[in-house]
Amino acid sequence: MSAVQGHWREVSEQSLPAATYLNPAIRTSSQVLIIVERKEDWASYFPSEDIVTAQEYLEQTRDSEPGKRVQVINLCRSYKYLGHGYYCSLLAEARGHKVIPSVRTISELTKKSLYGLALDDLDKTLEKALSHHLYSDTEGFTLTLYFGKTHIEPLQDLARQLFEVFPCPILLVEFRRTNGWHIEGIKSGALHKLRDDQEDQFANALDGFSRKVWRMPRSPQVARYDLAILHDPQEALPPSNAKALENFVRVGKRMGIDVELIERKDYARLAEYDGLLIRETTSVDNHTYRFAKKAESEGLVVMDDPTSILRCTNKVYLTDLLNSHQLGMPATEILYKERPEDFERVGERLGFPLVLKIPDGCFSRGVIKVESQQALLEATAELFEHSVLLLAQEFFYTEYDWRIGVLNRKPIFACQYFMSKGHWQIYNHKAKGQDINGECRTLAVHEAPRAVVELAVKTANLIGDGLYGVDLKQAGDKVVVIEVNDNPNLDAGIEDAYLQDDLYSLVLEEFVRRLELKRRGQAW
Repeated sequence: MSAVQGHWREVSEQSLPAATYLNPAIRTSSQVLIIVERKEDWASYFPSEDIVTAQEYLEQTRDSEPGKRVQVINLCRSYKYLGHGYYCSLLAEARGHKVIPSVRTISELTKKSLYGLALDDLDKTLEKALSHHLYSDTEGFTLTLYFGKTHIEPLQDLARQLFEVFPCPILLVEFRRTNGWHIEGIKSGALHKLRDDQEDQFANALDGFSRKVWRMPRSPQVARYDLAILHDPQEALPPSNAKALENFVRVGKRMGIDVELIERKDYARLAEYDGLLIRETTSVDNHTYRFAKKAESEGLVVMDDPTSILRCTNKVYLTDLLNSHQLGMPATEILYKERPEDFERVGERLGFPLVLKIPDGCFSRGVIKVESQQALLEATAELFEHSVLLLAQEFFYTEYDWRIGVLNRKPIFACQYFMSKGHWQIYNHKAKGQDINGECRTLAVHEAPRAVVELAVKTANLIGDGLYGVDLKQAGDKVVVIEVNDNPNLDAGIEDAYLQDDLYSLVLEEFVRRLELKRRGQAW
């Protein structure tokens, strides 16, 4: 028995009774098929009914069960054009199966002219990763990656990035050093060519990539849906704290929804799920937007959807939107880097103090209050380093901001966010400990001023029908919108203080509603 056979027997026999492979009643709502060109290519691994030959898959005529998602892992010996591997991926896509590698990936890996541009961007990270590495004395080497994994830790981040760009089970990456390190080439690898030690690495990577092949479902009851929650355990100010994430998992289980926390490294696994909830601070220029786009293209129900991220993360868009619909907001002007003559007159029109903002700031970052013309010139010089245009807004001080949570065009929670101690904003990033942000008070929606709630809902409805947090200020009869957040905070002990578990249920029920409509072919 090889080491790999031992590995698979240990994983499978301890976690899966033999009957699991034969009893469809305890299978999950998704299925994984592993395609090999010849049965002997899988000889080193634990046998499974999920293994099919390329010929068997190509000749397959019966459709998968209605509503069942099928993930295909194509491990054919070659993906050459019009060969077995190529046709398996092509027919998988035609059958609505999620396949790795896709026909697009196969095509891109055939010519450096197609994949070279993506490698140019990755070359920039190579020197730092390899400068102090064991390959520092060589002119080149080839690295084998298994589902974006490598045993060489300094190269793991690069391996993940390569897998995100070229999702392929086995990748051979050739590195060369000529006036610095660069990637000379990349191509797909073959399962039957792996050495014993490589087979062990492949087995571990496959187990991590698609656990559902080998492991028992978490409970005998089959979940109605699988929901992924994207989060970053290291984020300093996440939109949901750890307890809230636990609550989503717990409440989801009670509702028959299998909620799983995923991270940036799980990008290639999105096709395993029915829906994606992003609980990480979103930005158009980072991975959260790529996750939203990828999930949407895979047919998942997504919050936040890419359109909402685009609209909410840029305050220039919101300013124009509110103005065009004549909804209340503080007096606001746009400053352009190329028109410095406007900087003098804006103070006269808006008065001092006034507030300067970069368009895509969040959590009070990129926001500066200026008290004079000199302070304005200094602040614009600083902020124009990040954006070619800025927002100048009248200063509208209140002791607290209102945050109204809106889901599918209906208000679901109301919070008062008080200013940070001794500061004019909710967040004071120069403070320490608990003084970074102010106190919060959550109450029932019907206890919030009607004018505040109505303006919040009208504003959110202009963005879409997702999950939003509308920030507003009220002074006497005047109510104005400050901004709309596409991934509002849902923190345990704060936003859930009034609704408790019902807050999580409302969000999860909306996913279920949309998934049921999607299953019936209807729009939500």
